Amino acid sequence: MRRHSFLLLAAGVLLTAGCSGALQSGRPAETLEIVTRATWQANEPVAPMKAHTITRITIHHTATRHNPAKTLEAKLQDLQRFSQNEGALAGGGTKPAWPDVPYHYYIDVSGRIGEARDARYAGDTNTSYDPAGHLLIVLEGNFEEEQPTPAQLETLRRFVGWQAQLYGVPAERIQGHKDFAQTACPGTSLYAYLPELRKVVQ
Repeated sequence: MRRHSFLLLAAGVLLTAGCSGALQSGRPAETLEIVTRATWQANEPVAPMKAHTITRITIHHTATRHNPAKTLEAKLQDLQRFSQNEGALAGGGTKPAWPDVPYHYYIDVSGRIGEARDARYAGDTNTSYDPAGHLLIVLEGNFEEEQPTPAQLETLRRFVGWQAQLYGVPAERIQGHKDFAQTACPGTSLYAYLPELRKVVQ
């Protein structure tokens, strides 16, 4: 990042109790609040997970439409319940039970951030790529059918800038799920924002 970017480093992260070690290190360019696993009352992983070293940041969408009526905490609980059990997929296939939520962070329709899987462990996927090394950030929405909200894009910009600095991820390694697998994820309207996001990180 350029010298003037470092001048933006200001207040620390506002974190509630129960943060993982990954969340406690580093500082964002601007103050961000993260809803931790302890706060949304996450269950423990149901199987061992693979440790990894983060070298990329990969953006996803949930492929479900915005639901402002439900809290972030409830969405994360539902996602963990689905993740930790075998289930049917929208495309007609089935998924195995995963140890935990497949993503590391979740950004809801209002721009709130939730801590999902511990970032020290690789995520999971229904598609044909190895997510080891990828920090997986998912935004709530189906961005083949709707637009990310301004609040989501603002949070994504700030959060990805911080995480890229924290893990030493260069701008060109900030990509979408579709760059690695046969999928529409993260949706046309969100994918179109990624070049701008990479410019911000540079």
